[in-house]
Amino acid sequence: MSVDTSQFSLEGRVALISGAGRGIGLAFAQAMARAGALVVINDLLRETAEEACHAIEAAGGRAMPAIFDVTDFGELDAQVDNIVTAAGRLDILMNNAGILIRAPIEDHGMADFARVIDINLNAVYAMARACARPMKAQGKGRIINTGSVMSISSRPGVISYVAAKHGVLGLTRGLAAELGPHNVTVNSIGPGYILTEMNRHVLGTDFEQVVIERTPMARWAAPEELTGTAIFLASDAASFVTGQLLMVDGGMTSNSLLVESQNLGASS
Repeated sequence: MSVDTSQFSLEGRVALISGAGRGIGLAFAQAMARAGALVVINDLLRETAEEACHAIEAAGGRAMPAIFDVTDFGELDAQVDNIVTAAGRLDILMNNAGILIRAPIEDHGMADFARVIDINLNAVYAMARACARPMKAQGKGRIINTGSVMSISSRPGVISYVAAKHGVLGLTRGLAAELGPHNVTVNSIGPGYILTEMNRHVLGTDFEQVVIERTPMARWAAPEELTGTAIFLASDAASFVTGQLLMVDGGMTSNSLLVESQNLGASS
């Protein structure tokens, strides 16, 4: 018996992915392009976005750059309008842009806290708000927010990130309730620890080993291991899935094993 996989196709769709020039965002963009979407690569740096577009096109996909700051809230409506004008429509928003600042509370001032909240939470709302307009007008849309294991757990030293990612989960559920009547679904992906170029410096450290010990699958993930979940949530296969957080963490948040670590902070 053949299996119908057509419901997972993104053929004819337009997907805007923030922070897609490298790392996890680029992996999401490459996967959606392979599934048939025209991917709009958002990044602060034109060179980074254009390199990502060239890589996608070289692999047979379609991509276009969109250079803007997701925290420039007053400009987001215009930026989204430009994308809709250029691409003809907007079907998928993937809120992926984010930062993390590591510091104990006494060294983590309000300016740093506000910056993390602005990029990791406020921009998620602002982007969703801007993209909801064309999605509602066309009667269909998919919004996918990048959460974290820190959406439902915590650890010392990253308090602003934890606050933001908990906020993303609440925002996902609120947006799902608001936009559901317009056939716009809103979900979140909760990655575990993903090995990207930005964190390869932890290889061989105690932190790498602690993550392995906390993860039932006993390893870090590659960025590509998140992409199947994103394709599912973006596709017709997830047409009745909304307001959900789908964990892709190798079982970490289901694991009751608590390990003491200088990096993670002692647990009891």
